[in-house]
This record gives sequence, structure tokens and C-alpha cells, in this order.
Amino acid sequence: MSGSRGIGARWRRRRPLRARLALAASAAVALVAVGVCAAAFLIIRVQMTRQLDLSLSQTAGQVSKERRDWGPTASDDSCRYRAVPCVQIVPSDPARDPRGRYALPVGEATRQVAGGHRAAYYSKLTVGGKPVRMFTTRLPGKQEALQVALRSDTVERGVGQAAWALSVVGAAGVLLAAGLGYWVSRTGLAPVARLTATAERIAATRDARHRIELPAGPAGREDEVTRLAASFNVMLGELEQSVAAQRRLVADASHELRTPLTALRTNAELLARSARLTEAQRERAAAALGRQLREVTTLVNDLIELARDEEPQPLVEQVRPAALLEHAVGAAREHWPQIAFELHTDPAAADVTVPGVPARLARLLSNLLDNAAKFSPPGGPVTAALASVPGGVELTVRDHGPGIAAADLPHVFDRFYRADAARALPGSGLGLAMARQIARAHGADLTAQAAPGGGALFRMRMPLP
Repeated sequence: MSGSRGIGARWRRRRPLRARLALAASAAVALVAVGVCAAAFLIIRVQMTRQLDLSLSQTAGQVSKERRDWGPTASDDSCRYRAVPCVQIVPSDPARDPRGRYALPVGEATRQVAGGHRAAYYSKLTVGGKPVRMFTTRLPGKQEALQVALRSDTVERGVGQAAWALSVVGAAGVLLAAGLGYWVSRTGLAPVARLTATAERIAATRDARHRIELPAGPAGREDEVTRLAASFNVMLGELEQSVAAQRRLVADASHELRTPLTALRTNAELLARSARLTEAQRERAAAALGRQLREVTTLVNDLIELARDEEPQPLVEQVRPAALLEHAVGAAREHWPQIAFELHTDPAAADVTVPGVPARLARLLSNLLDNAAKFSPPGGPVTAALASVPGGVELTVRDHGPGIAAADLPHVFDRFYRADAARALPGSGLGLAMARQIARAHGADLTAQAAPGGGALFRMRMPLP
């Protein structure tokens, strides 16, 4: 048994889905066709036998009226003719039997019917080498049984012809079922075949730009396979965007790392010849080397943070945005002493808590405040505010710098994007991209816009749980 199951499992693995579906559909239709033919054969045989029995019963009724007073008689034709019935009357007492030999068989059951001890019955027998159907019943008011027989070879021949015809029809139905099963599997699995071919082509070429051709028609009439193909196309689009973003990130990171690494190598080579340098030159080279190492370290850490798509769930806890903002503003005042930071907290939002990772939210606020301070003129104010809004809290950070140009506004949160006005400023161009990623991981919406009266305004809305 285990060997047969193993063979069946190997067969299912080796056979393609189209062949298995065609075989299953063909087997189902063939089973129905054979079942219908078998049922039709049984119905035909029963009906033809019933018609013969009805004819025997009617003949017995007529004979009982015509030969009521004849007494026991023996049949004299031995059912030699197909349409002529054999008729004989048998008494319950064998002593009253006629002198002639009975053509139809007489047994104990016949005597019991004649004596009224048994009900009328039909029987199938052979007389003179011919198949016969016989009806035995009791004559009313007499101790005699009436036997009426008709040849049944006509019925049997009709049943045989019906069986042959139904066998032909069943075989044709099986062949038709096989053809229909193949057509159904070929038509129904065409989108799956295209999906498989596309997936194999992508695996071979590593090119996610391929798509599955979808049938034209109303969207409401799409079947499950078409929806699967459409979902696969959407997945391919997302994969293509992800691959493009990954390649762009690698290219941008390589470009951003090239300059500080070149400077690091230059200063390292310069310090390697420190014997030829003055003390002041060695100090400047060492300071530049330390500064460049910090820039590279910061850039690498930012890249690692951006490579993480979601926040680690074990670190999520209830945090107060007001406390985080206050701490971030305090840290920014120490880091940017030449900038005047202003903090405004709505009393209704002071005690509001939201689920999040405190360190990540603090990094988000620090990036927004550093970006605002970087673009603000010395002594210029940077305003951070937290207010309660329907369904959540809203945090805003505004500076009074040059603002954001309309052409730069759609790209503010792109990785490594730096506007013309920011190219001379320090930074890697990853701060705002990281801020938006952290906001999205916490279910918040971070946007940027030009502030009324000049400057830039960043707005983040955090929903309440």
C-alpha cells in the first residue's frame, strides 16, 4: 500500500497541472456519462420487462374469461411462435391433470397458486430451447391455476441492442469528455501558463519589467485566475520599484561615500609622512581625519537605519510626544546655540500617549530640528509646536530660512536629494528620508510645505490608537 501511494505521489509531482486538471475533468464527465448510460440501460430493461408482464397479465384476463369452464388443459404449441401465447390450466390436485403432457413446467408453486395458497407470480424459464416469460395466476372461483407464457427473446434482443447503443454513446461520451477536459484545462489555465512563463523568464533574466498580458473586458467579469495574474503584475511592479530603489540607494551611497573616503585616504597618506609636516599641519590633518571619520560613520549608520523597513515590535511602548519634543528641543539648543528654538505645547496634547519606539521618534524629531536649524539664519527662530487634533496629535516644525522651491518640494524626502541651496551645507541628504520612514513605520503622515511669510514648514500627524 505504501509503495502504491509513493508511485501515485511521484506521478502527481511529475505530471503538469494542465494534464492533472484535464484528467480530473475528463474522469468526472466520463463517470457521469457512464452512469447516465447505465441508468438508461436499467430503465429500458425494466420498462420492456414491465411491458411484457403487462401483456401477459392482459392475456391471462382474456383467457380466464374465455376458458372458465374448460377444466385442466395442457398447452399444445410449446411457445413456438413469438406473438402467440402458450396457455395451460393446472389443477391443484395432480389427480385431475389432463392426459396430455404439459408444455410449460408445473411445480409445487403452481399447485399452491391453484389452491389459493400463494399469490400470482412471474417467472423466467426456457421452453423448447427458447427464452420464455410466464405468468401464473389462479382462476376465479376454481382450484385451478392459469399459466400464460410468451417468448421473451424479442425483449432480450431489444435490451441487447439498447446495451450496444448505450455502450457506443458512453464511449463517445468518454472521448468527448477527454476532449472537453483538455480544452477546459488549456483554456482555463492559460493565464496560469503565462504567469509561470513570466516567472521563469524573470528568474532567468532577473528583469522584473515583464508583465502578464490580461484579457480585455470589464473588471467585474474577471475570474479568480485573472485576478491572480493582475495581483502578480502588481507584485512585479512593486518588485521593480524595490529593485530600482535598491540600485539607486547603492549608487547614491557609493557616490556619497566616494568623496569622504577619498579625503580619508588623502589625510591618512599625509599623516603617514608626518615626519615631513610641521606640528600645525599634523594637527590640521588629524582633525580633518577625525571629522571625516565621523561623517562616514554617520552616513553608514543612516544607511543602516534606512535599510530597515519597520520598527522592531518588542521595542514598541506608550510614549508621550510632548516629552519627546521637549527633550529634542533641549538637545537642539545645545547643538545649535546660535539658533533660537521656541517650543509651544497645547495643554490638551501634553499628556497624550501613542505607541512607538522612543529612540526612533526622538531621531525623527532631531532630524527635523537639525534640518530647520541648518537653513535658519544665525539668531533666526525655529518654532516647534504640538497640538491636539481630531483623532490624534499634530507636530509642526518651522524655520525662517529660504524656504522650499516649488521644483524641490516633491523631492524633499528622497534619499540623497539636495536642493541647490543646500549643496554647500553639511549633511548627507538622508535626514528627511529617514524621518519620513520613521513616521510611516509609526502610522504617521509627514509632509513639507512652504511656510506663509517665508521658510519651510514640516507637519506630522500621529493618529491615536
